[in-house]
Amino acid sequence: MTTESNPEIGQRLRTGSFDTNYHDVGTGAPVLLLHGSGAGVSAWANWRGLIPVLAQNFRVIAPDLVGFGYTSLPEPAQFEIFDTWIDQILALLDALDIPKVHVVGNSFGGGLALHLATRYPDRLDRIVLMGAGGVQFDFTPELDALWGYTPSVANMKKIMDIMAYDRSLVTDELAELRYRATLRPGAQEAFEKVFPPPRQRWLDAQIVPDAELAKIEHEVLILHGREDRVVPVEASRHMFETIPNAQLHVFGKCGHWTQIEHASRFQQLVGQFLGESLGREEASA
Repeated sequence: MTTESNPEIGQRLRTGSFDTNYHDVGTGAPVLLLHGSGAGVSAWANWRGLIPVLAQNFRVIAPDLVGFGYTSLPEPAQFEIFDTWIDQILALLDALDIPKVHVVGNSFGGGLALHLATRYPDRLDRIVLMGAGGVQFDFTPELDALWGYTPSVANMKKIMDIMAYDRSLVTDELAELRYRATLRPGAQEAFEKVFPPPRQRWLDAQIVPDAELAKIEHEVLILHGREDRVVPVEASRHMFETIPNAQLHVFGKCGHWTQIEHASRFQQLVGQFLGESLGREEASA
């Protein structure tokens, strides 16, 4: 399958014991986009609206995290939160000769961004967190439904209903498209290996202690949907109160799909926040 027939397929690089599928678009200061952990997810599916907007001013790097999308699997396929994905991201950045990067993290990708910030702070510049994990909250039935997905159009539509506040976004066509993504050879098998039950342990493994959050010195923009049923908005409020250089924007009438449900506002906020770094660099030149 070629990129002409499937835009989710980008370029490939060897990262440790597997090949990472990633998109590399635009020029300028690099921005890393980290997707969430839903069934059938890929970097392109999460970020297709944001990539061309940011690419007007930045170099945008959007990888499929191992276990998702079109990135190949290691043998044996075992996952350690967050070590597996941290190793993948560092290997990708090193292969691309990128010493420091802005990062935008969605949900699980936001938790990954926080772990990168605490373990390798010199590799990150500005951070955007969107409906991010990484702090303590109870494992919800909605999150269990997402991580426990089994392939069917009905189940895909169910989890998409959980994601969106505006149910009109959950069209039969979109549900069918995402369902077919889970039918790729090996896709569902990989997905089931990432968060096997009991699943609360995987949520707990993502937690960054408050003492570590308080040490994050990066500028951090936190975005959340007020009606998010996957990650409660209180999680982002807690991050805002704990991370020193944080700002918080909460969208009303918005679920877990901030980048889709409020696409224009989301793009403007992220673009302006990251663009402030360009002005800073020019002022110091």
